[in-house]
Amino acid sequence: MLTISHRGETMPPSPIRKLVPFAEAAKKKGTKVYHLNIGQPDIETPKQALDAVRHADFKVLEYSHSAGNESYRRKLSEYYKKAGIDVDYTQIIITTGGSEAILFGFMSCLDPGDEVIIPEPFYANYNGFAVEAGVEVKPITSYIESGFALPPISEFEKVIGPKTKAIVICNPNNPTGYLYSHEEMETLKQIVIKHNLYLFSDEAYREFCYDGEHFSAMQLKGAEQNVLLMDTISKRYSACGGRIGALVTRNKQVYDTVMKFAQARLSPPSFAQILGEAAVDLPANYFDATKSEYLKRRDTLVSRLNAMPGVFCPNPGGAFYAIARLPIDDADKFCQWLLESFSYNKQTVMLAPATGFYGTKGLGLNEVRLAYVLNSDDLNKAMDCLEKALEAYPGRTELKAVEKTLAG
Repeated sequence: MLTISHRGETMPPSPIRKLVPFAEAAKKKGTKVYHLNIGQPDIETPKQALDAVRHADFKVLEYSHSAGNESYRRKLSEYYKKAGIDVDYTQIIITTGGSEAILFGFMSCLDPGDEVIIPEPFYANYNGFAVEAGVEVKPITSYIESGFALPPISEFEKVIGPKTKAIVICNPNNPTGYLYSHEEMETLKQIVIKHNLYLFSDEAYREFCYDGEHFSAMQLKGAEQNVLLMDTISKRYSACGGRIGALVTRNKQVYDTVMKFAQARLSPPSFAQILGEAAVDLPANYFDATKSEYLKRRDTLVSRLNAMPGVFCPNPGGAFYAIARLPIDDADKFCQWLLESFSYNKQTVMLAPATGFYGTKGLGLNEVRLAYVLNSDDLNKAMDCLEKALEAYPGRTELKAVEKTLAG
């Protein structure tokens, strides 16, 4: 009998996408679904970048350099310098989305059986990349009561062992929206230097910081050899389908190793590199309007959530996600029920159960992730649906009162 690999069996389904069949069935019944389950912005991709693709003139669509087009990498190094990150184009490898950057980092720096520490809740696909690379995730828990702040050093020390090789962070964070401070980044530097660990820093949401300034792991003095930066144009320019990311490191040995994986997959997508290169030349104030729009959406979402009885949502400092605690018995059941059995004015809302963002079993049972990627009018309609759903849900529970000072 043919069998599936152990890797295939242990590969987790996406908590963000696994409910899609239920959403499709709801739509076929005539129910409008507000998608707050996935970080797909409705912000238009910059026309200047799309025009660069439309007007590209060549007779052969060739492979690019395995590290990506040199012209694009040179442009990216200029972009990073403007963000306070001093790197040369020879320290940048263009990847097929930020996902490939993370996978290449795991496979270049870690052996099967090695361990990575990730503060939870974390981006669910880190679990998938770990399975692909044969790596074990060791979660340490951050808590909704503290707004998901970085756990103390003592919590890291508890799980660091002989197989520990790296720490992974996302800053600003997906799924919590938490923005790590300069002081917290310095704490991480102390840990990785003391224990000789890599620090993988996923900075996909760098431009979207609302309550403080972004401090990159690449700006940590003294940790230059420890840090790998993972990046992407997906959220920055609302170009998720372009599948263009980057891995950036000053560690030459790591760079050369990643390059071998890059050569094995030949080259990153050509048209999206053209789009990304053109996007670097957008006006310096391009992000002002986008950031302002996301801030308005955040305030709408958080205020509506915290006005609902039994709901608590800390105020995210960045990105466009929030995790809310709801008066429900089981987030997976509730999110499926929303699509399968509930509608309000022929509308419902699709959320991502937070259980899939935790590595520790049993956590996130009464939490959901919401992506505030819809305009404020649609967000309010989605919140109307959620409020009515919580009143009607058969598995509603009463939560203990929580302080809402973090909700702003």
